[in-house]
Amino acid sequence: MSAQPDDELIALIERVALRDEAALKALYDRTSSKLYGLSLRVVGQHEWAEDALQETFLHIWRAAGDYHASLSPPMAWLGLIVRSRSLDLLRRRRAERTHLTDEIDDVMADTMEGDSPNPMDVSLASQQAWALHQCLGKLESKQREVVSLAYLRDLSHSELAEQLKLPLGTVKTWIRRGLEQLRTCMARFA
Repeated sequence: MSAQPDDELIALIERVALRDEAALKALYDRTSSKLYGLSLRVVGQHEWAEDALQETFLHIWRAAGDYHASLSPPMAWLGLIVRSRSLDLLRRRRAERTHLTDEIDDVMADTMEGDSPNPMDVSLASQQAWALHQCLGKLESKQREVVSLAYLRDLSHSELAEQLKLPLGTVKTWIRRGLEQLRTCMARFA
């Protein structure tokens, strides 16, 4: 059972790449709730998260052939897409609202604090996501798998060891080394 969910998602993505609509529906049914939750955390509004999720699955339909299981677990790839679509949606919404505030006096605009992220933060987050994707791709497949499972699925070391049928010490070592390599790699992008 260790890699069974990933194997099923990989098979669905491969079928989507062949334009199998039933596979896209099955992939949506299996992953949409998690991807929606991720999008909602990024955009902060239910309606926007729904829009971003729809754009995500349109992108998956077009780009499924570009997915390589050797580079990234399926949920990591799908998560990166939904995060990217969510950030794109935030940028568009902010641009749409910008013209509405152009007429407001500069002093008034300075006194009105918004709770949405500013364009620099959004841009930085997008750059960091790209850098993280690049750095994850440089990890050995076992390290990438345990780091991704630990953080994307929020699994403990012992849960990972049980799921992957590996000794706990091995899992801890792979995670520690993987995080060290990620830290070093990400420092180059800083």
